[in-house]
Amino acid sequence: MQDLKILPKLARLSILEKFENKKLIDRDEWIREYPYLKEKRAAFVTLKIDGKLRGCIGSILPNRALIDDVVLNAKLAAFEDPRFPELTPEEFDRVKVEVSVLTIPEKVEYEDVNELRSKIRPKVDGVILSLGNHQATFLPSVWEELPVFDLFFAHLCMKSGLSGDCLRFHPTIYRYQAIEVEE
Repeated sequence: MQDLKILPKLARLSILEKFENKKLIDRDEWIREYPYLKEKRAAFVTLKIDGKLRGCIGSILPNRALIDDVVLNAKLAAFEDPRFPELTPEEFDRVKVEVSVLTIPEKVEYEDVNELRSKIRPKVDGVILSLGNHQATFLPSVWEELPVFDLFFAHLCMKSGLSGDCLRFHPTIYRYQAIEVEE
């Protein structure tokens, strides 16, 4: 894939479209200049202010063109992340935008927690945890905040709505990698 450095700019422009209530992104022009944007890819858009999370929404599976996924998820991260109020114009000036382009998740076969521990690579793998109706994911960058396997998975279990020790119930685990691009 070519120059991904333009993705945060694309995400920022899509948020600005909502503030200015006008179209700022010419989809055809962007695709002409960056043809890889029409490839079906999954992406997360993460917003941070002063290093603190301010919004993060993304797609796990590649269901649409990368340009459309980035534009949609940027707006969702800014205005519809249920953990935060809508981004304000004042915050927009201070927000840092990061886009993570994901590989297709692969199921991790494991017998027990020790085998899982040997198959998950901290700071490399993003993880999807699924058990019953509960599911959550952490991008590879979350390892920076939760660098210990047990802590990482306890928080992931809780994010999915399960108890912190949910690995004892042998949830389905997928791993993926992400190319992260910051402004």
